[in-house]
Amino acid sequence: MKYILRILFFVMIGLLVRGYYVKELIDYKEGEKIIGLGVLFGAFIYLPIFLYHRWKNKNISDYMLTDDNMKKMTDKKK
Repeated sequence: MKYILRILFFVMIGLLVRGYYVKELIDYKEGEKIIGLGVLFGAFIYLPIFLYHRWKNKNISDYMLTDDNMKKMTDKKK
């Protein structure tokens, strides 16, 4: 999964760089479309896969402010 995320990240960065290159030197509107595709790819494909990879096998209650966690935090201060 780590290698897939790296490949997708470089694809996203490549789309953005290619879009800026095309925008400045060849065609403004075509470059804007490529940049937009890079942003959409990052937001709707890369980001959910990345978040899934980082949060799998984690207990969400460890990161929530519950009464038990508040007691643990106040006990550590004392």
